[in-house]
Amino acid sequence: MSPLETIAEPRPAELLGDYPAEDCELMLQAGYEVRECFRVLDKVGRNVVGEILEGQGTFYELQHYPKGDVYDMETHAQYYYHAHRPESGEHGHFHTFLRAKGMPRDIRPAPYDGDAPRPLGKDALAHIIAISMNAAGYPTHLFTTNRWVTAETWYRAEDVIRMIDHFLIDHAWPSWATNRWISAMLTLFKPQIAHLLRQRDRTVAAWQKAHPGRDVFEDRELEITSILPISVEEQIEALEARLRRGDG
Repeated sequence: MSPLETIAEPRPAELLGDYPAEDCELMLQAGYEVRECFRVLDKVGRNVVGEILEGQGTFYELQHYPKGDVYDMETHAQYYYHAHRPESGEHGHFHTFLRAKGMPRDIRPAPYDGDAPRPLGKDALAHIIAISMNAAGYPTHLFTTNRWVTAETWYRAEDVIRMIDHFLIDHAWPSWATNRWISAMLTLFKPQIAHLLRQRDRTVAAWQKAHPGRDVFEDRELEITSILPISVEEQIEALEARLRRGDG
C-alpha cells in the first residue's frame, strides 16, 4: 500500500477548529488578497504562472522558473516554478522555501545520521510546501516532498510550521502580483500546510519502518509524502462562516 493512500482529506472547516478568531481573520484577509491578485491579472488575460514564465523562453520540464529563482534578501523567503509530473494532470507547481537567516533563531535541522550531503549553516533551507497549478493558472493541490526532491535541509514538521508566518516575498520581481499571491497563499492555507507537514513526518517514519536499512530521505521510491486538494473559494467561505459564528 502506498503511504499516501492512508492520508485523510479533511474539509476546510475541520482544520480551522484549533485556530483562534484572530488567526482566522488574518487567513481571511489573505484569501481576499489571493482573490484580488486573480482579479487584476484576469482583467488583462494573465495569471500567476504566466507572469513567471514570461520572457523565460521555451518551458522545459525540471528547469526552474524564473531562472535563478525568486528570493527576498530581507525575509530570506524563496520560490520557483517547474514541472515534472505530467501524469498528475497538473501544468506545474511552485516550491516554496525559507532559508536559515529567515528562520526563528532557536530552530535547528532535524538529526540525521546518513551520508548524503545537505546544505547547513547559513546555506540551510527548508521546503515549506508545493502548490500544484492547472493549465489555467489556478491552484489545485498542496503537497510535501521527501528531502531529496528539493535538496533541502530537513526540519521537523513543527519547526517548519513555525516558518509559515515568516514566508513573504516583498518585492516586485519578476511579478508583483504573483509575489503577493504566493505570500498570501501560505497564510490562507496555513491549517492545510500544517496538516500536510505533520502527515509528511508520519509518512517518512512509516516508510523508514517498512524499509529498514535504507536512507529514507534519499529513497527515490518515496517522492510525494502528503497531498491535499484545495479550493480558494471554499477556504474563504469556511473562514467567513467561522468568523460569523464567533467561536474560538
